Amino acid sequence: MADFQIIVGDEDGDTYSFEVDGQDANRFIGRSIGETVDGGAVGLTGYEVEITGGSDTAGRPMHGEISGAGTKKILSTGGVGFEPTVDGERKRITVRGAEISEETRQINAKIATRGDTSVEELLDDGAE
Repeated sequence: MADFQIIVGDEDGDTYSFEVDGQDANRFIGRSIGETVDGGAVGLTGYEVEITGGSDTAGRPMHGEISGAGTKKILSTGGVGFEPTVDGERKRITVRGAEISEETRQINAKIATRGDTSVEELLDDGAE
């Protein structure tokens, strides 16, 4: 069964980390970068989160332009997975496709739709 670490970013710069497994993790499998998921999967009832990226167990980043969930070698001039140090530098890197699978370990997301309750109130209720 899949288990993920989900990092959710807020528009004010705050980030929240959640460990998700079981049925909640199954809500993410098969989804791609740019799709929205019900926030109840990470404890944010009434919210929707948008998937913005992620990585697998080996640390390979997800790339939005690669279809499927497998890995692929691409020639990169910069962006996801490679930061050039001089102008014109290129490098062949291995990236994972845009679809979430059981090999994915970290999922990056942002809040797409807000609920009636603030995030702090939802998270404080779980701590008590």
